[in-house]
Amino acid sequence: MTTECKEKRTIDGAHERSDQDSSAQSQFRTEDESTSQDQETSSKGILGKLLQRRPGGNPNLHNEEPPNGGYGWVCTVAAAVVNGHAWGFNSAYAVFLAHYLKTNSFPGATPLQYSFIGSLSVTCLMLVSPLATMLVGKYGIKPTMFCGVILETLGLITASFASQLWHLVLSQGISFGMGIGLLYIPTAAVVPQWFTTKRSLASGVAVSGAGLGGMVYSLSAAAMIDNLGLAYAFRILGILAFVVNTSCILLIKDRNKAVGSNQSAFDVGLFKKYEYILLLGFSVFTMLGYFILIFSLANFANFIGLNSSQASLSSALFNLAQAIGRPLIGYFSDTTGRINMASSMTFVAGVLALVIWTNTSNYGVLLFFSFIEGLFAGNFWATIAPLVAEVLGLPNVASGLNLMWLTLSIPCTFAEAIALEISTSTNSYLGTQLFTGFTYIAAAAFLLILRGWKIQQNASQPPPVFAKCFIKCFHKAHV
Repeated sequence: MTTECKEKRTIDGAHERSDQDSSAQSQFRTEDESTSQDQETSSKGILGKLLQRRPGGNPNLHNEEPPNGGYGWVCTVAAAVVNGHAWGFNSAYAVFLAHYLKTNSFPGATPLQYSFIGSLSVTCLMLVSPLATMLVGKYGIKPTMFCGVILETLGLITASFASQLWHLVLSQGISFGMGIGLLYIPTAAVVPQWFTTKRSLASGVAVSGAGLGGMVYSLSAAAMIDNLGLAYAFRILGILAFVVNTSCILLIKDRNKAVGSNQSAFDVGLFKKYEYILLLGFSVFTMLGYFILIFSLANFANFIGLNSSQASLSSALFNLAQAIGRPLIGYFSDTTGRINMASSMTFVAGVLALVIWTNTSNYGVLLFFSFIEGLFAGNFWATIAPLVAEVLGLPNVASGLNLMWLTLSIPCTFAEAIALEISTSTNSYLGTQLFTGFTYIAAAAFLLILRGWKIQQNASQPPPVFAKCFIKCFHKAHV
C-alpha cells in the first residue's frame, strides 16, 4: 500500500512538471509571436513614415476623396472673380479692337496687325502654361498667381503710355497675356480637385466669371474710352486688376498633395493616348470658332453700320450669355454626361452661326444672335477641365491641361487674323460666318468619336481598328 502511494505521487509529480514545461513553452511561443508581431508592426510603422516623407509615397493620401463642396465653393467663387478680371479683360479687347479700327489710333497699323494684339495675349496665356505648372509645383499656387497679378497690372498700365504699335504688342499683348496665364492656368486645375459629382457645375461657375467680367468690362471700357480716353481706361483697369485679383489669391487653396497631382510640365506620353488626341481635336476647332466670335462681334456691328455703343452692347450680351450658360452647362453635364453635353452644345453653337449669324443685318437680330450664341459658344471653358479629369484621371488634370494650352496657342494666334483676312479680302462677313459655324461642327464630331471610345471602355472592349490607325498616323506625323 505504501509502495503504491509512492508510485502514484511520482506519476502525479511527473505530470505536474510536464504541464509546467508545456505551459512555459506555450508562454515562450506566445512571447515570441508577440515579439514578431511587434517587430512587424514597428517595421510597418517605420515604412509608413518613410512613405509619408517620400513625395508621392503615401498611397492613402493620394486616394483621399475630394470633399465635393465645403471650402471648395470658396475657391470656386474666388476663381470666378479672378477669371472675370483676367479673361473678362481679355474679352473686352473686342471693344478696344473696334476703337483701334474705327479711329486708326496708331497710324500705319493694318487691321491684321491690330487683330494680332488680342490673339497674342491669348497665345502668351497658352504658352506660359508650362512655366505656370512648374512654378505651382515648386513655389505653390499663391506666389505663382501673384506674379500673374504683377504682369497683368504692368501690361495694362504701360499700355496707357503706348504711342506706337510695338508698345502695344509688348504691353497689351505679351505682358498682359502672360499675367492672365499665370492667373488662369493654376485656377483651372484647382477647382476640379475639390469636387466629384459636382465637378462640372463648379467648373461652370468658375468660368462664368469670365463671361460676367467680359460683359461688365466691355460696357465699362467703352464708356471709359468715350468719356475719359484710351489711356485712363487702361489705368483704371490696371488698378482694378491688382486690387481684386490680389484679394482672391488670399482665398484660393489647392489640393495638389491630397490628390497627388502630376506637376510635370511636359508629360508628352499623353500624346500616345488616342482619347487625348480626340480631346485636342475638339479643343482646337472650338477655339478657332470661339475667338472669332468673341473678337469679331463688335467689329461686325461696325461693319453693318452700327455705332460704338451698339457694338459694345453686342459684345457685352455675348459675354453675359456665357455667364448664364456656363454654369447651366456644367450643372447638366454632371447629370447627362460631360461628353454628351459638350458635344451637343458645341453642335448647336455651330448651327446657330450658320443659320442666324449669316442672316444678321440689323441691330435687333445681332443682339438676339449675340445672346443666344453666347449661351452655347463658351461651353468649352465649362467642360474642358472635367472632361480632362474624366478621360485622363484626376492626378493628370494639370499635365493634360498644360499640353492642351500649348497646342491651343496655334489656333488662338490665328483665329481672328483668319476672320479679318476673309472679311477684308471679300468685303463680306459671310466667309467668316461659315468658317465659324463649320469649325464648331467639326469640334462636335471629335467629341462624338470620343463618346464612342468611352462607351467601349466602359464595356471593357478593345479600341476599334480605325482608332489604332488614327493614333498611329498621328505619331508618325510627329516623329
